[in-house]
Amino acid sequence: MKKTLLAALIMGVVAAPAMANMQLAQKYACTACHAVDKKLVGPAYKDVAKKYAGDKGAEAKLIAKVKNGGSGVWGPVPMTPHPSIPDADLKALVKWVLSQK
Repeated sequence: MKKTLLAALIMGVVAAPAMANMQLAQKYACTACHAVDKKLVGPAYKDVAKKYAGDKGAEAKLIAKVKNGGSGVWGPVPMTPHPSIPDADLKALVKWVLSQK
């Protein structure tokens, strides 16, 4: 019983940040173009994480890409700029995307 309770508590603590960041993605309408595990208009978050795995500058690059927009990396459809997303939320979103497996 204690192990089950402990596991549930740990899972709740681990799952809470992931859920919070999915909620940020929904709040800022990221999910209109992106999904965790499949391509929609833009790439799947898992594909982004895979592409940038091991790239020490990935977080800064992706924050700039979301804020300023861009094109050509994932095909001809441009990423629209999102300058109104607060920097703290952008950082949390990008860290979450890069953590996808």
